[in-house]
Amino acid sequence: MMKRPVLLIVSLLALSRVNAQEIYDVSKIPAELLKNASVVIRNEEQVYEVKNPGTAVLTYKTAITILNKNGESASNMHEFYDKFSGISSLKATLYNDKGIKIKDYKSSDFKDRSAVSDGTLYQDDRVKYLDFMYTDYPYTIAYSYTVDYSGIRSYPTWYPASNWGYAVEQSNYIFRIPETMTFKYLKSNNVKTDSVKIKDKIQYQWSCKNVPALEYEPMSMGLKNVMPWVSVAPNQFEFDNSKANIETWASLGSWLFNLSSGMQVLPEGVKTKIQGLLKTAKDPKEKIRILYNYLQSNTRYVGVQLGIGGYKPIAAEKVAAVNYGDCKGLSNYMKAMLQEAGIKSDLVILGNDMPSINKQYASMNQTNHMILCVPLEKDTVWLECTSQLMPAGFIGNSNSNRTVLLITENGGKLVQTPVYDPASNYQKRSTKVNLDEEGSALVSIETQYANAQYEDNVAMLLIDPTAQRKRIMNSLSIPNMQIGTLSYTQPDKNAAVLNEQIGLKCTQLLTKGGDKLFMTLNMLNRQETAVTALEDRKTFFSIDYSFNDEDEIVYTIPKGYKVEFIPKDVLIESEFGRYTAKVVAKDNTLVYTRTKTMTSKAYPPEKYNDFVAFHKKIYQADKQKGILAKIE
Repeated sequence: MMKRPVLLIVSLLALSRVNAQEIYDVSKIPAELLKNASVVIRNEEQVYEVKNPGTAVLTYKTAITILNKNGESASNMHEFYDKFSGISSLKATLYNDKGIKIKDYKSSDFKDRSAVSDGTLYQDDRVKYLDFMYTDYPYTIAYSYTVDYSGIRSYPTWYPASNWGYAVEQSNYIFRIPETMTFKYLKSNNVKTDSVKIKDKIQYQWSCKNVPALEYEPMSMGLKNVMPWVSVAPNQFEFDNSKANIETWASLGSWLFNLSSGMQVLPEGVKTKIQGLLKTAKDPKEKIRILYNYLQSNTRYVGVQLGIGGYKPIAAEKVAAVNYGDCKGLSNYMKAMLQEAGIKSDLVILGNDMPSINKQYASMNQTNHMILCVPLEKDTVWLECTSQLMPAGFIGNSNSNRTVLLITENGGKLVQTPVYDPASNYQKRSTKVNLDEEGSALVSIETQYANAQYEDNVAMLLIDPTAQRKRIMNSLSIPNMQIGTLSYTQPDKNAAVLNEQIGLKCTQLLTKGGDKLFMTLNMLNRQETAVTALEDRKTFFSIDYSFNDEDEIVYTIPKGYKVEFIPKDVLIESEFGRYTAKVVAKDNTLVYTRTKTMTSKAYPPEKYNDFVAFHKKIYQADKQKGILAKIE
């Protein structure tokens, strides 16, 4: 009598194995998803259910096929948690290319460690992860887990094809929320929103199928204008005994202002020190510079991300006692010192090295950094309080030219940070080259780097001479170079300008051909490679920052030689920038001057071929040669 049920169970188990094998067989992947792909998301489902403003449950499962070594990083699951979240039901299964199961991993196979990063002293984040070595490509790894949240700051985003080389066979995001609660979302144009009421909740669903992978595109601003994505954010949340309304940027700013309220109390010793430092200061700007220099000399940056401490600054008294803090603590400490000096300032949150804040969509996950804004009667001074090198008023390229949130007593206020135009992000270089007829040369190079270009090079002040020389050897394309002298100075601590001086010897700077000597005129700041052309670019592109380079090289030609040929002046102009090159022969010298000005902004993909053509002309101009002939 038991034979039939037993046979049924055996049959169902066998059918389950066959179905799994069919599902994860790599040969079943549509051909169009294999093109340009290193990873294929076979099946992904993310279900996020909000219980109330402070609790939620995430159920997640995915199966990822790794096609080759380039996709290896996608196979290693890393799930972060803290005291406000707990991970359960964690498991994984490995399949070979035929979809046959190789191994099951249970929860105890996953490792658990602190997620504290370098430069972070206090952080309660931890991570559960599974690292395994399996290189018999292609293979499939399936993961699933549940996360219970007992404190909410944000809701999960959905971005299944977030990297180059990621294709998606199928992915779903299901979001459930009580009908009494409100929330907001943004989505890409290629995703449809489905919603339905289920008992006392509203369920929203977004999905995508058969999304092909994109091959890497240089200078890309990201995949969001092409790939499917959804961003979801709460209007109210509860976290670490704090209730927040973030329906608007104004209300979010009010919450943050209340968190920082009362945190600007300074010890009496620091107050006395401030009054002494400012005794001879003539105006508010000088006071700001003096206190900023004091901050830089007496504190250092460490990360602090414990609970509400991820949003609430450390008290100024605490920073004064321990001489360290994170971006919030140091900005708040500077605010407290300015307050003691009678100068009003406002804390600012922003996305450092992230896109500008979306003015119409208030959410916590658009910001990752805090700086300070000091409004004066005729000017505004911005302060990056985590740097021990940047001068007062310079906040760096990754903080500039973006919408940020000013945290005021009247709520949050959206403002713009300073824009560093090409003229301010300059590199000015003067080079003298004494040549002999064998092609050897004594070279003297003096360079000034300002603002963003200062930021790119200021680390040279912090490294030892051996490391400095190694960097220069790798950055200059001068044959058989021997560095004699090398120095870096920042003459004015209140200006973002770095001076570089190099003295070197080199050989083979000239090429002999009969009785003639050939020389590449631009020996230093050449565009060494042409920009890669793309037939059908998909994403927007941009350069890192606007800049202006000015180079002058004075060549003293060898005795017994004269100038036989110099190229014509070059002028290349486009919407992307401007390039000039000019050579003048005078007495026994050749003076080569070059300028290159570039503008950073978002360019649509259809402009890319024009950008390539512009840089191809520069590449060719930078290779131009002069010819010296022997005097008979």
